[in-house]
Amino acid sequence: MILPIRASQQSLLLLAFVACGAAAQDARSWLERMSLAVEQLNYEGTFVHVHGGTGETLQIVHRNDGGSIAERILSLDGAGREIIRREDEVQCILPDSRVVLLQQRKELNPLASALPSYTDDIEANYELRLAGTARVAQRSAQVIGITPRDQFRYGYMLWLDEETAMPLKSQLTDERGEIVEQILFTQLDIVDHVPADALEPTTDTEGFTWLRPPPLPPDSGTVLWRVENLPGGFRLSAATRGAIAGSEHPVEHLVYSDGLATVSVFIEDPNTQPELSEGFSKVGSTNAFSVTVRGRRVTAVGEVPRQTVRSIATSLQPQ
Repeated sequence: MILPIRASQQSLLLLAFVACGAAAQDARSWLERMSLAVEQLNYEGTFVHVHGGTGETLQIVHRNDGGSIAERILSLDGAGREIIRREDEVQCILPDSRVVLLQQRKELNPLASALPSYTDDIEANYELRLAGTARVAQRSAQVIGITPRDQFRYGYMLWLDEETAMPLKSQLTDERGEIVEQILFTQLDIVDHVPADALEPTTDTEGFTWLRPPPLPPDSGTVLWRVENLPGGFRLSAATRGAIAGSEHPVEHLVYSDGLATVSVFIEDPNTQPELSEGFSKVGSTNAFSVTVRGRRVTAVGEVPRQTVRSIATSLQPQ
């Protein structure tokens, strides 16, 4: 026998539903503010990046000069690698090998690459929630939880500065709830102005080898591959064909995203990386799966579970 729901119970259920929706809306607003803060604020700080069981301490200077973005990130450990970004041009300075790698890839920034960014697609695949408050780097923080709705993606916990929404701490958690990557600011100063000379590299690059992407071949730009069996929620967001630094052969590159997680698929000549074996590999929180398809080396890479990169790589076929 189904018992009727009393009016008081209906009211409680309605209030719970409204509260849940409001919490998701608030969490969404925090994520949108975070994405803006990371790019638009002027700040200097020190953070620890932990991944793959190892930690690295980095110093960051970020400058927004009337909408023109620049930043310098210096590793305080080891050889002292340095990343200089001015708008979309990125220099990665490697003192130990005396090399400067030129790219147009913001994801070289370990802070930006470790953070989620909000899009309208997120809530179809993740649950957003407010998870209380805490204190990080001597600042009050709002905690945000991002939980995947299935086993094909990772989750996040974020600690955002209550005043500015700057990320003070970020944890990427796998399907078992274990932390696979963490960003933690130990010191952060948000300032009104950062002088231009604060963005100059601390490493003297005289005599270094500068590596630039080689010229694109005449037939670049067309990618004739597709993934036939995508995990739910993932969609093709970019497809390019061209050259990358360190490769003599053109590489086809597909990017699939669910609004938060991203998987890159590289399709290249097998002679480009002959030492790369097929199957799974892992660097830090990033899983990769390589396989040969129709005489081409296919590698799917992303901060997602192993089964996700394998599913995408093995179902890639020429159109």
